[in-house]
Amino acid sequence: MQDASVKIGKKLHTQGPVLITHWGLSGPAILKASAWGARELQSSDYRFDVEVNWCGQLTIPAVLEHFQLLRSESPKRSILLDPQLAIPARLWKRLAETSGIQPSDTWPRLTKAQSSTLASNLSQCRFAVEGKSMNKDEFVTCGGVAPDEVNFKTMESRIVPNLHFAGEILDIDGITGGFNFQAAWTTGKLAGEAIAQKIQLH
Repeated sequence: MQDASVKIGKKLHTQGPVLITHWGLSGPAILKASAWGARELQSSDYRFDVEVNWCGQLTIPAVLEHFQLLRSESPKRSILLDPQLAIPARLWKRLAETSGIQPSDTWPRLTKAQSSTLASNLSQCRFAVEGKSMNKDEFVTCGGVAPDEVNFKTMESRIVPNLHFAGEILDIDGITGGFNFQAAWTTGKLAGEAIAQKIQLH
């Protein structure tokens, strides 16, 4: 889904593409949530709920209003085969089926209960997370040497002279692995050049 909204708790909110994989949820919005909420998620022992709004910013009342229009505009279409709101066909069908909608149901036959459940599945779809991925499957890191303890021109410790840091030992992380690679290469280059200059001076 290209423009989904992801919420974890009351404070963590991201927006962007969400992918459904064979093992769970992924994509930029999920990876951003994992990076920005790393400490909070770890403190919860990686047991929490993820709320996905497949419609981006559309609220349940807005989705229900859209359904009401479809009752008159698409009276003969099977709901299962009539994906709306830019939802991919397979995802739409699955969400409609879990809302109790049958293949023979058309928009005028959509009951109040079905309408409410489908709108909730579209705008406030909840998933329970129970644990984290195993080592080497992760895309973001968190923790390490605090940035304010490092001179980023040379990557030298401000506390311990001649000690230089690079890469993921630093408490910085990117949204995806590519950003982390770039951080590792850049900080490694800065640290290496600084150390080489010291060696030349001696």
